[in-house]
Amino acid sequence: MSKRLQMILGSLVLFFGLLLLIENLFDISFWQFCWPIALILVGIFMLVGPRFRTAGSEINLRLFGGVKRSGNWDVANEEIWMFVGDIRLDLTEASFPGGETTIRVIGFVGDLDIIAPPEVGLSVAATGFLNSTKLYGRKQDTFMSTLHHVSDGYSEAERKLHLEMLFFVNDLNIKQA
Repeated sequence: MSKRLQMILGSLVLFFGLLLLIENLFDISFWQFCWPIALILVGIFMLVGPRFRTAGSEINLRLFGGVKRSGNWDVANEEIWMFVGDIRLDLTEASFPGGETTIRVIGFVGDLDIIAPPEVGLSVAATGFLNSTKLYGRKQDTFMSTLHHVSDGYSEAERKLHLEMLFFVNDLNIKQA
């Protein structure tokens, strides 16, 4: 799924780049069409999106806004789809099932903050056009790439969280409790 979504993101960037090139070469203003085209593409993605869905996962769809979970909550396989929003997941008191749990976050612009206890294994794959990542205090900015991070002791951990992110622009901050 990650490769397919990377292809979609790459196609969108290519499409908008071609629009800008045509605009400059032929002195045509495409910007008046860009927002309607972007909304049409988001609509198509929302209609086609359920085909990408992983079996057994719940889809949480929000165009704008955020998701905030803290205290005692149940972590489960889930996909969070949003256009623009913030997500804050405090895992310090969360109830995990045994084994690996996968959370996918898909959107256009997003800010994701995670507070993870040391006993929970954490695996992160963040793909985006622009990524700003802060892992345990270390900052890293990337352009058109995928960030892969696996916490120490992930393979031996009883409770694991695998996080997949696909955003055009994302800001990821992971702290240890």
